[in-house]
Amino acid sequence: MIKQGNIVDIFNKKIYKGEIHIQDGKITNIVAKNHNVETYIIPGFVDAHIHIESSMLVPSEFARLAVLHGTVATVSDPHEIANVLGKTGVEFMIENGKKVPFKFNFGAPSCVPATSFESAGAVLDSNDIKELLEMPEIKYLAEMMNYPGVLFRDEEVMKKIAWAKYFKKPIDGHAPGLRGEDISTYIAAGISTDHECFSYDEALEKLQKGMKVIIREGSAAKNFEALIPLLDEHFENMMFCSDDKHPDDLLLGHINDLCARAVAKGVDVFKVLQTACVNPVKHYNLDVGQLQINDVADFVVLEDLTSFKVLETYIDGICVASGGNSHIESVPFEILNNFNTSKKNVIDFQVKATKSKIRVIEALDGELVTNELILDNLIKDGNLVSNVEKDILKMTVVNRYNEDVPAMAFIKNFGLKEGAIASSVGHDSHNIIAVGVSDEAICKAVNLLIENKGGICAVSETSANVVSLPVAGIMSAKTGWEIGKEYAELDKLAKQMGSTLRAPYMTLSFMALLVIPSLKLSDKGLFNGTTFEFTSLEV
Repeated sequence: MIKQGNIVDIFNKKIYKGEIHIQDGKITNIVAKNHNVETYIIPGFVDAHIHIESSMLVPSEFARLAVLHGTVATVSDPHEIANVLGKTGVEFMIENGKKVPFKFNFGAPSCVPATSFESAGAVLDSNDIKELLEMPEIKYLAEMMNYPGVLFRDEEVMKKIAWAKYFKKPIDGHAPGLRGEDISTYIAAGISTDHECFSYDEALEKLQKGMKVIIREGSAAKNFEALIPLLDEHFENMMFCSDDKHPDDLLLGHINDLCARAVAKGVDVFKVLQTACVNPVKHYNLDVGQLQINDVADFVVLEDLTSFKVLETYIDGICVASGGNSHIESVPFEILNNFNTSKKNVIDFQVKATKSKIRVIEALDGELVTNELILDNLIKDGNLVSNVEKDILKMTVVNRYNEDVPAMAFIKNFGLKEGAIASSVGHDSHNIIAVGVSDEAICKAVNLLIENKGGICAVSETSANVVSLPVAGIMSAKTGWEIGKEYAELDKLAKQMGSTLRAPYMTLSFMALLVIPSLKLSDKGLFNGTTFEFTSLEV
């Protein structure tokens, strides 16, 4: 095959008319040659950190959508399914990904469970990590969220890091807000990246101390605007990622959108493309072509270098997408799950009132971090209830692996005026998490997910709508187009019920994410993530 176009040579920072010769999936020659083709040919895009599970799609279905936007590879942390199913879940992701022409590069999840302060479905100790890192399909040690364990040299944490060093595989970081001497200690342990920076100053310090910073722009956490000013000077040590990408967003775009936004802000196109296409391949030692002679033929044909509209995507010389159509076919797969709790009663969600003030989680739109507020409670028949007028809503986390009492809290900024929404995508342990205007609505939403053994839902007095997620309780058995449409409709319904958040379900799923401060709720109770101690609901 011979492919003509304006060839973008990122390494020599030049663009020239030419043609690429491809045989047996590899580039055999690249020659300068005049022609009338006005499209641009670049290396494929790489998402430098993503949890495939958060797309609610199995890897093979994720690939079918991602190639539409020029993505040829991902650096994928199977942390979510590992917290549900352990090594079996990681192996499922690897095997399913192998069935399609797409380059998934999985890591060994370093924190399963993520903390000891919640109930997960599995445990991966240092021996399990060693076995995973021995596998050629495992390219790195995935994000080390237990940064206190690194700082205080926890024995198990240090063993996991040691095994990654032994196998000469990179170690990903996760250190939101960590600064000063603490971040220096964290980096000195061998941790090389961070995708959790949410301020310019934080990212700059980490870059100056030798860390690679990954600019994250996902469905919930959006740090592009804060960090993009760093790219012009630090492009050699930065990458792009989505971290968590919901299916409706994946239908619209991926890393190509970040490239368009960066160029629109005046960042040199070669620096942008090095960030999006080259740096992840070098850092993680990926088998992904860079548009060089003897490379595998992984490349993208673009309409231009401003909109980054993708016309064609090639992986190993195979055209996997063209004309807005994916050429990757769906493949059969086994449905695995771990769901073991019975339906609840309204009384399970009642909380007796004893004081006048309560701790309230303040959700921040587009952020994983939260604030802690001390506010007046609302009492009805001696119980703490949602205060819809002041947008202080009751929230619950229900253990889905064992029978247990639901944990309760209150949260601000969801804005619901009726009903409840719930999800079994509840980072990191993926218990059931729900927020609603009444105990009755919350109970109804929770039970709907228990009936379906996983999913996301919205309920009101007159309706109950659910997107079923039968694969580990976090992924669909449907195609990306189907689940993307269903999710978009459910998201729209949540907003019709009053939610003012851009991504209410994604935000909801992170309200149980204990490794991100400040105040979160696990199935064991309200948690102050800055001091790693439980706190009472009432003040």
